[in-house]
Amino acid sequence: MVDIEDAIVARLESHGESFEVLIDPKVVNQLREGKEVNLYEYMVIDEVFKNAHKGTRASEDKMQEVFGTTEPIEVAKQIILKGEVQLTAQQRKEMLEAKRRRIIAEIARNAINPQTHSPHTPARIEAAMDEAKVHVDPFKPVDMQVKDVLDKIRPIIPIRFEKMRIAVKLTADEYGKCYDDIVHFGTIQKEEWQKDGSWIGVVEIPAGMRDELFDRLNYRTHGDVEFKQLK
Repeated sequence: MVDIEDAIVARLESHGESFEVLIDPKVVNQLREGKEVNLYEYMVIDEVFKNAHKGTRASEDKMQEVFGTTEPIEVAKQIILKGEVQLTAQQRKEMLEAKRRRIIAEIARNAINPQTHSPHTPARIEAAMDEAKVHVDPFKPVDMQVKDVLDKIRPIIPIRFEKMRIAVKLTADEYGKCYDDIVHFGTIQKEEWQKDGSWIGVVEIPAGMRDELFDRLNYRTHGDVEFKQLK
């Protein structure tokens, strides 16, 4: 369980009553993004309060009426998903920055400049977000914010999400070193072994990961790899 000094209050008001739980702020994003968590580990105490600061516990009759259960963990989950979360200024700043970094990483991973067919750097994406005065919601899932961010930065930089097909040629020795990396970056659509023992595969990857794929395989093979970007 979390220490009370690190906890925040999550509150839901319904049926003229207030229901509060003391939780670790990190769990809010996890639950709202649909992740499975052991909520007990993120609570100060497995109790539902009418007023957490005063330590006044919520009525079980009211919990049953509002939530359909008196089980504290299930009630807490509903409060977090449907209610409001009170963050300190520092907590909000840290959560905003973490969510902002995740959004930038997701865009950089999938997007290219359609004029040059090259990936955008995270720094360029971040600069465009600053110029467009993009607002990031610390609790809204990343995938639900990416489209809005793209719409706002598109007038500033040419950008679009795109998949890219890359032909990769490796020697038999290097193939074993690189296979896990290749499937990590994308999907092998076609592959065949050549008469000289080399392997050629056509890999579909998010366009923004092209340079990272090239760098990883060049590192693994000490440059003994060939690439060709396909149309």
